Amino acid sequence: MRPKTLSIIFLLASCVRIVATAGISLTNGFERVYIQPFGPNGIRVRSSLRRDPTGHELSALIDPPLEGPGGNQGLSVDTSIAYLGNATLDNGNIRVDVVNGRLFFSRIESNGTTTLLTNEFIDTKALPSRYYTQDFRTSSFAAQFSFSSQPDEQFYGMGQQACCSDQTVNKKGQVVDLINFNSQVPIPVYMSNKGYLQFFNYPGQGRMEFSPRKTRFEASEATVIDYWITAATPGDYDALQEQYTAVTGRQPTPPDFLLGYQQSKLRYWNQSQVIDVAQRFHDEQVNVSLLVVDYFAWQFQGDWSFDPMYFRDPAAMAAQVKELTGAEMMVSLWPSVEDLSANYLTLQESGLLATTRDGTGIQDSFAGAYIRLVDSTNPAAREFLWKRLNDSYYSKGIHNFWIDQADGGSLGEPFLNNGQGISGIPYGRTFTQYFTGTQEATGKMYPWFQEAAIHEGIRNLTSTDDSSMSCPYMALTRSTFAGGQRWCSYLWSGDTSARFDTLTQQITAGVSVSASGISSWTLDIGGFTGLDVDTASGRELFVRWFGMGIFLPYVSVGLTCNSNRQCSIPASNPPYNGNNCPNEPWAYGEDNFVILKNYIALRYQLVPYVKRLFEMLQATGRTIMRPLYYDFAGSDEFVVNGTSANRPDIIFQYMFWYVSPPLVQLIMITETGAGPRLLISPVGEAGVSSKNVYLPILPAAWVARGFSWTHWWTDEDYGWGGNFVNISAPLDQIPVFYLGSKEDIFQGNV
Repeated sequence: MRPKTLSIIFLLASCVRIVATAGISLTNGFERVYIQPFGPNGIRVRSSLRRDPTGHELSALIDPPLEGPGGNQGLSVDTSIAYLGNATLDNGNIRVDVVNGRLFFSRIESNGTTTLLTNEFIDTKALPSRYYTQDFRTSSFAAQFSFSSQPDEQFYGMGQQACCSDQTVNKKGQVVDLINFNSQVPIPVYMSNKGYLQFFNYPGQGRMEFSPRKTRFEASEATVIDYWITAATPGDYDALQEQYTAVTGRQPTPPDFLLGYQQSKLRYWNQSQVIDVAQRFHDEQVNVSLLVVDYFAWQFQGDWSFDPMYFRDPAAMAAQVKELTGAEMMVSLWPSVEDLSANYLTLQESGLLATTRDGTGIQDSFAGAYIRLVDSTNPAAREFLWKRLNDSYYSKGIHNFWIDQADGGSLGEPFLNNGQGISGIPYGRTFTQYFTGTQEATGKMYPWFQEAAIHEGIRNLTSTDDSSMSCPYMALTRSTFAGGQRWCSYLWSGDTSARFDTLTQQITAGVSVSASGISSWTLDIGGFTGLDVDTASGRELFVRWFGMGIFLPYVSVGLTCNSNRQCSIPASNPPYNGNNCPNEPWAYGEDNFVILKNYIALRYQLVPYVKRLFEMLQATGRTIMRPLYYDFAGSDEFVVNGTSANRPDIIFQYMFWYVSPPLVQLIMITETGAGPRLLISPVGEAGVSSKNVYLPILPAAWVARGFSWTHWWTDEDYGWGGNFVNISAPLDQIPVFYLGSKEDIFQGNV
């Protein structure tokens, strides 16, 4: 007998529908499904086999959530249904209908009607929408969960895509591998233009597939499939982010100094070089807020201390940098531990290193040494790591840390045998095992726990209350997971190529990870590899990238980035990779130095504005670096269609602002003189002096308040948008337009 149509199924189900208030449990043969209200306008679903979830599974969700119902509920429900059962549960504006054992999610409209958002996929012939495979020796299973989708539906988010060819904002048609490596930070959360956000609270490896009619989540190894879905009015992406961060956490505000200019390169390899560069910043009267010492400042991997041969007095070094420039310092740490490290035996004997499924526990190699990873998923390992960092750096005045290579599973690359002469052999990935479980089941949270080690360590050392929503210092990280925004850390986009098409690709990576809840983000300006500071082409690329860096959440290890520069100066050997090529603002030619100094000065003028953006991010979870669809999907069909098609003239621009909730609150805020906004349109080509910029159509409410697009550099008014304008774009003038007044922007009145 053929299945009935969906509408008939709903009609029949409504006759026997049970209305739940606290949750629904479904016993479907050997399958257990728990459906509960959780957070604002949210539903949490947990599915397991043969036994209930324990409630202690590794999770990125905060329980209780910051807002909304569901706190400390455990598995308690008020409605239990059996095989092919029917029930309904509402939470705010979202409804889940269980119809013959399948889940349908709808938005409850203001007039009481409902709009179907998505449902567990059904067809005449199809695999079950909740499909399990159990071939492990343990109780774990693999799973595929499938949901309906429309061919014209758009999906945004999914973390940060890998460098450098994926230039997409709309993920429809994409397949995303849920595995971390250098520059790839996939987070299984996405927003739909239909007005919902779905998050798979799964810390392991797997895959997301966005096909024309079906969205499929795959888990490689799990004991519970745990997901959360929330709804909002279509186009209100800020509401979705506010609701999502209410259940995964909000970004604490960064310290003021991190909003300024941050200087790094690969690498300052001795103490004299650090002091010399600080002295030069002082002499040139160029502001700098953070000075970074990159990798291999140690003697052996896993020492987590300076090599005394090259850094004789770290405390004096930090003090002198502070005296000369006012800047704080940051130091790189890797998770790798080699046998010669002073900490190796203690870590191994105490069980604080990650192991492998068999053998001696070697995960990878680098610089001629085979290494193991410190197991930061283990609280005792995090405590040990922090003690070493405190003894070696923090107690000596170096308070900020750079978490590099801690992507999980191996030493951070998509290949094994990193740093050896033979690295092109397609070895299978190491079967790494942690305190929390296997790499396949829990490994995507490995960098998240590295962040936690530093966050917890600084808070404990300074007796900072857990409820404090500000950071005295921060960690920079190359990878993270959902909820990573609640740590005192910020993400950078990894090792990228020095090309103009990478510059524009980084815009799509930045707005995608921002749409995944991670607004605390930056990049390597100029790219990581391939830029020759002695060439005119390399200098042009750097200055263009630098201009964009001014208008990012952080002008960080990007703005005079951590980069493996090329030049005519030979490297020193020893030490390992003693690259002596410069990467300071004065290294790119006298004319460009003037431009870069002016850009740096502009950034410091913008610090009050950026600070206010972070304050509002902390309060609401609303995104700072915003793709155009966030703010113009309701007013400009060209933006909608351009985003759908991933048109470069739409997706290579972004807004750098905070937008108030629409209409009523917008009017209220602008009446007090606030509400400036910035449109950033970086130049992504070599050898050009102008650019065609698309100005989106302003919403009617903004026009009513007197807003119009104004060119940043000339203050020329370009009207209400809906057209391309050709703008002069010399090296010292990145195309930028603003709404409101510059005075409000510089004063942070938003």
